[in-house]
Amino acid sequence: QVHVVESGGGLVQAGGSLRLSCAASGRTFSNYALAWFRQAPGKERDFVSGINWTGGSTYNVDSVKGRFTISRDNAKNTVYLQMNNLKPEDTAVYYCAARSGENVYSSPNMYDSWGQGTQVTVSS
Repeated sequence: QVHVVESGGGLVQAGGSLRLSCAASGRTFSNYALAWFRQAPGKERDFVSGINWTGGSTYNVDSVKGRFTISRDNAKNTVYLQMNNLKPEDTAVYYCAARSGENVYSSPNMYDSWGQGTQVTVSS
């Protein structure tokens, strides 16, 4: 099982940008699909973006399309989430998740490794 640790969260004004990083260790990183989820207070943990194990396929929920970009560097065992034009509704704890295998799934139940989360707060 791979171990993942997020970083890069913070406080930003609406319209600003942040880049989240997720560093992995413990297993062969390139054998894992990666995803970012987010959870706002009182809400469920929702899928945001995902990337397959080669990096050749990426997925984004409609609310972040054109604003967020997921990428991975298998040489550095790291996945990134570049977030541009942030909105107050993007405020949440963002979690990195990994699953063994090629494919990305939007259900959190399909992932077996989770980070501790990083807070993103967007002020209006």
